[in-house]
Amino acid sequence: MLPRSGDVLSVTRAASVQFLRPITFRVIRVLDWPTYDGWLWLDGYELNAAGDAVNRRSIFVQSAGLEQLQAAPAPRPHTATRPYNVRGGARRPVTRTPVRVG
Repeated sequence: MLPRSGDVLSVTRAASVQFLRPITFRVIRVLDWPTYDGWLWLDGYELNAAGDAVNRRSIFVQSAGLEQLQAAPAPRPHTATRPYNVRGGARRPVTRTPVRVG
């Protein structure tokens, strides 16, 4: 399992021997630092029992030992906004005037 930003994990001794006492961890990002096969660095927050962030940490864990408690929320679909011109202002609708011939 490769965690995503926003996932809430239970990190126990199965993930690393340093976690004698399990922690709840919210992932900010998976760091792209070189590691051993099956291991990864996670940047995120340790959460208390109420779900509040109490400590920012970077942890080195085995991905196979992580338990997902809550998946990251699904990304919201992109909503189109009014287009902007190069100068940064709102683009005005194009109005065409009829061309008179003759």
